[in-house]
Amino acid sequence: MKIIDWYILKRYLATFFVMLLLFVPIGIVIDVSEKINKMLANKVPVSAILLYYLDFTIYFANMLFPIFLFISIIWFTSKLANNTEIVAILSSGISFTRFLRPYIIGATFVSLFALVMSVFIVPKASQGYNDFRYKYLKRDEVRESQNVYRQISANEFIYVSNFNYNSKTGYNFSMEVFDENKLVSKMTANRIVWNPETENYTLYDYFKREVGEGEDQLEKAEQKDLTLDFDIDDLTPVVYAAETMQLGPLKRFIEKEQMRGSSNINTYLVVLYKKYSIPVSAFILTIIAVSVSSMKRRGGMGVNLAIGIALAFIYVFFDKIFGTLAEASSIPPLFAVWFPNIVFGILAIFLLRNARR
Repeated sequence: MKIIDWYILKRYLATFFVMLLLFVPIGIVIDVSEKINKMLANKVPVSAILLYYLDFTIYFANMLFPIFLFISIIWFTSKLANNTEIVAILSSGISFTRFLRPYIIGATFVSLFALVMSVFIVPKASQGYNDFRYKYLKRDEVRESQNVYRQISANEFIYVSNFNYNSKTGYNFSMEVFDENKLVSKMTANRIVWNPETENYTLYDYFKREVGEGEDQLEKAEQKDLTLDFDIDDLTPVVYAAETMQLGPLKRFIEKEQMRGSSNINTYLVVLYKKYSIPVSAFILTIIAVSVSSMKRRGGMGVNLAIGIALAFIYVFFDKIFGTLAEASSIPPLFAVWFPNIVFGILAIFLLRNARR
């Protein structure tokens, strides 16, 4: 690599990490101001708060990664343009494509860093972040699941019309067992309660029918304690569960949830696909940022920053909107996650061609 490559690459990486160090404390201050009253009221230990904000830093930085990257490139490239350094570089006979090389190398480093973070580090941080919120900040909120229908094995199905996580109680419970599409037994109860101490369930107004060749066998009881072959988590599907898993466990979890017919499967797929789409966005946003900020404008760096911030927020807006649509509608999650990259990839090609002229 030439001296100019090292010069741009060092400024690329340094500005990006400085931008993280500048914005993350602002996010922490805002979060503290919003949650300090609940923390004091719930007497949250200082050690738990410190661990929470370590997880929050990783979670927050990963969530706003595109904005930090985009603004940092706009910032230092605009400074190069205002100091006429880019004009000097291109006037020496270096093509714009060659000028982009250190940026692409920098995007590769950042992309690999983002990939490692999203696969290995962010899931653990997300677990700590969400656990803290539900343990200390949302302890009084009622968590309920409606119409939970789950396949717990190849031939067993369970259903509850409503499950309250706080009281560990489900209503209108049924469990059906099939053998080659033929009903073998069906168990029902008006109410089912999980017992953490004995790790079993108590069924109220219990009724079970075993389908026989001659006649069915019936069993009734006002109350019956049973050890059933499914976990309490099967009745309380946690939407953020996928965010807390590394790549291998996440894929196995999604396969299991697909077999069970989970209603949150699109949410889990969005999390999986974003592990790959966010690192790719580093290249797209780098090309757009360089193309926009490499020209010296009459308004100076402020104009470039305004354009850059607007484009960055539009990208994040697209990313959030289509991710939400994939979770709540029939839009394929793969298309929804990659749509912002497709649109901004086309924009990057257009701006790059224009910048070369």
